[in-house]
Amino acid sequence: MDKKKLALAAAKARLLAVTMVHDAASGHPGGSLSCIDALTYLYNEEMNIDVKNPKWEDRDRFVMSKGHCSPAVYPVLALRGFFPAEDLKMFRRIDGHMSGHVEMKYNPGVDMSTGSLGQGISTAVGMALAGKVNKKDYRVYAIMGDGEIAEGQVWEAMMAAAKYSLDNLCALVDVNGLQIDGATRDVMPTEPLDKKFEAFGWHVVKCDGHDFDSIKAAYDEAKTVKGQPTMILAKTVKGKGVSFMENQAGWHGKAPNDEQFAQAKAELEAVIKELEA
Repeated sequence: MDKKKLALAAAKARLLAVTMVHDAASGHPGGSLSCIDALTYLYNEEMNIDVKNPKWEDRDRFVMSKGHCSPAVYPVLALRGFFPAEDLKMFRRIDGHMSGHVEMKYNPGVDMSTGSLGQGISTAVGMALAGKVNKKDYRVYAIMGDGEIAEGQVWEAMMAAAKYSLDNLCALVDVNGLQIDGATRDVMPTEPLDKKFEAFGWHVVKCDGHDFDSIKAAYDEAKTVKGQPTMILAKTVKGKGVSFMENQAGWHGKAPNDEQFAQAKAELEAVIKELEA
């Protein structure tokens, strides 16, 4: 694992994400920036995929359950080579093919269209179950938001995954502590997350969602678990990488204006320049 290479890819993805949301004057930057490190690790180190054959039957699958975080998914896919970064200009355009929520029909590398919270992880459970039934070796990965897990459907999926012993399923909760209306502890308290998921039959691992060594250790541990699914609780910072967005619930679903974008761009370009040196 080349941590500097991963950090550079994540920084470039963050710049592309902020640019997309600014240019479209619409989107969800906060929760996208918080999960980009985990997503970068998944697509560059963890998952068994073929960029030239996105529909390869034996590939590992990924579902972005918090589907509004398409500004994280699309740049990571573009940088990985699924499609040109130039295509990101079509984000949220009426004549474009990249909708504001993750969409699979027109975007190579996307395994599931998502947006309605709770449905993504449910689909991931179905994919993992299908793999077991068909005796396939692929693994299924998913990322959820810590606000999303207030959805009852999420816990139905948790029960099903444990019932069917889906050890080929590894989900991650992006624990940034914030959602659209404020702190998760105020909107709908869900802690202690580790004890809840353990009670639902999952193996639980904690990690620093911005540290690649910690992320790697979590995914490595998940692959050793037999007989039950794994849940990674990744502690993150909403808006990570852009100083004025960090830990601010107001940046859940708001686009930066020209002045704010200029500042965000300058901060991220400085990180990229340092990593390229």
